[in-house]
Amino acid sequence: MSETTYQAIAMIIYFVAMIMIGLWAYTRTNDIDDYMLGGRDLNPFVAALSAGAADMSGWLLMGLPGALYASGFVEAWIAVGLTIGAWVNWKVTAPRLRAYTEVAGDAITIPSFLDNRLHDPRRMLRWASGLIILVFFTLYVSSGMVAGGVFFQSSFGMDYRLGMTLVAAITVLYTLVGGFLAVSWTDLVQGLMMVAALLAVPIVGIARAGGASQLVERVSEVDPSYWALWGPSVSTIGVISALAWGLGYFGQPHIIVRFMAIRTPREAVQGRRIGIGWMLFAVAGAAGTAVVGVAEYGRDPSRLADPEAVFIELGQLMFHPLVAGFMLAAILAAIMSTVSSQLLVTSSALVEDLYRALRRTPPSGGHLIIMSRSAVLAVALVAAVMAWEQNDTILALVAFAWAGFGASFGPTVLLSLYWRGLTSVGAVAGMAAGALMVIIWGNVDGGPGGIFDLYEIIPGFLTNLAVAWGVSRLGTPHPDVDEEFSRAVAASRA
Repeated sequence: MSETTYQAIAMIIYFVAMIMIGLWAYTRTNDIDDYMLGGRDLNPFVAALSAGAADMSGWLLMGLPGALYASGFVEAWIAVGLTIGAWVNWKVTAPRLRAYTEVAGDAITIPSFLDNRLHDPRRMLRWASGLIILVFFTLYVSSGMVAGGVFFQSSFGMDYRLGMTLVAAITVLYTLVGGFLAVSWTDLVQGLMMVAALLAVPIVGIARAGGASQLVERVSEVDPSYWALWGPSVSTIGVISALAWGLGYFGQPHIIVRFMAIRTPREAVQGRRIGIGWMLFAVAGAAGTAVVGVAEYGRDPSRLADPEAVFIELGQLMFHPLVAGFMLAAILAAIMSTVSSQLLVTSSALVEDLYRALRRTPPSGGHLIIMSRSAVLAVALVAAVMAWEQNDTILALVAFAWAGFGASFGPTVLLSLYWRGLTSVGAVAGMAAGALMVIIWGNVDGGPGGIFDLYEIIPGFLTNLAVAWGVSRLGTPHPDVDEEFSRAVAASRA
């Protein structure tokens, strides 16, 4: 059989496995809590790997190895910042969010949690949060579909639109049918595929080089400064900006919703250890892949034209075509895991936070499940229409949206969990100010000492905190907040 045939077999096996998980999850989905949050019965292993897979996307297998291959370890600061941010997020946010969302009216989305937690009489928070999620995550989902189409186009020579449609159809199918459980369990499989593929390349690469010391020596011959974490091209502002990516975790709804779904707050400790362990292995594998690439190709453009293809090229060079096919499937898994998570969060914002808020009488659980599945399909169709023509502006929005979500939701979530004095007006004002600062700062360059080159999430995050604190001090929290806050704190430690 040809190499392409083997790769096609691997893709088919992967797609069938994802669909089967979706059908299995369908049999365990009985009400809206099951569909949106898995009935709060997710074990820490699934929650941890699901959060990691939803977070990393194709950047882990292509973007990070490519950057480290091309520029050396000076590009590692963003991975350091993300790892630290993920650890702090599991440590600080997970147990208390799990406890407080149950205390605050058994909220199953971030907007409904903020609404219930702050007893917002005008539901400004629910509307503002739901609309932000709906707009930006629809664009996020669209960018994932673009990435899927480009993947099939570059890997198999398939028509971009056909590849995009295939990725969209499979992802929508298991998300629509199985809901949160399908997304979480497919994320588990996808996360294991990603880390296994990333570790396989450096392990085999070390063996091919004759040992780790020989590999290091070969890379040092290509570039003696490859291992340096600091260099002439690296500024202090650049390092701070890279590390600041970790701040974004506190405000990513598709990641922190996993914290709300674990069985108990105590299990967040185990989830943190598993999740950060997975992340360390994955990042180390990505770095090792870049190192093996430098040793193998010597940064020769005639041998490797696109640095971001280093993982793909090494997989095809070192492994049997069937194994290389599963490694290609790992890239697709990274893309699809993020798309499915964002798709579900977007549909929940549409149904739970906007549609349900408009209804004067509470709809039945069965009706909400039907509406949620319809919302998944509707959001996917809109995203697919946007992705039909390759649009670089959509892809560029992803990095900007990470800062936008991090600066608008992140401080609001943290203040909700750790400060009794936050008011609904203060939260809305802080979210608006943080998002506005990100927009302004992100569109200005230079300044004294290059200050405006600082990643916009930092000024946006700090602005949100300051405005939310200042405005809240001018008002008074709802009288029920104090008692609920104490119950949530106690439950998070139980």
